[in-house]
Amino acid sequence: MTIYSREIPVVREQTALLFIDVQNYTAHRDGGEFSGSGGPGASERDYYFERMENLALPNMQRLQAECRAAGVEVLYTLIENLTADGRDRSLDYKISGIDVPKGSWDALVAEAIAPGSDEIVLPKTSSSVFISTNIDYVLRNLGVKQLILCGVVSDQCVESAVRDACDLGYLVTLVPDACATFTEERQQASVKAIAGYCRQRTTDELLAELRAEA
Repeated sequence: MTIYSREIPVVREQTALLFIDVQNYTAHRDGGEFSGSGGPGASERDYYFERMENLALPNMQRLQAECRAAGVEVLYTLIENLTADGRDRSLDYKISGIDVPKGSWDALVAEAIAPGSDEIVLPKTSSSVFISTNIDYVLRNLGVKQLILCGVVSDQCVESAVRDACDLGYLVTLVPDACATFTEERQQASVKAIAGYCRQRTTDELLAELRAEA
């Protein structure tokens, strides 16, 4: 009798680390997300960047370094139009005013976790990377069955990726202390809401797991 479980440790040869939307637009104080009047308020920005700069980004760097050393594929998705005028964006992005021009500074992965020369970067124009990119095809070609997910924003694009990945048959490990959103209440609510889809590990726990598997 087959027993199914989410609580399966990662296996390096079939695992990928995926960073969600960690780019200048969303992860830099001068990013487009924060330049307009419709963006987060001052207190939300303060919380967000304190968490990003002191917790989430340092943990992302640790995960990136360990996964590279362990031979785990590292991938990045970011918000970026496929066209200069953004006509290819989802209706939701158009309504929300999310507009990251193709090839712009906003569309660059954050310098703190800059991609390696042979690492995959996938531009997207929807909340879920699985909706507006060919990532599922790419992951299956790479032999990936397990995903480590982290990034921003926890209760938006990260949650969307977790749910869709699970529905497509991937085992997902979310790393909450390598994620960020705009208030502590939203962060904790997201962690609780997504718990039924994925297992969750701290950065320290996951690093220990990767080292033990090695």
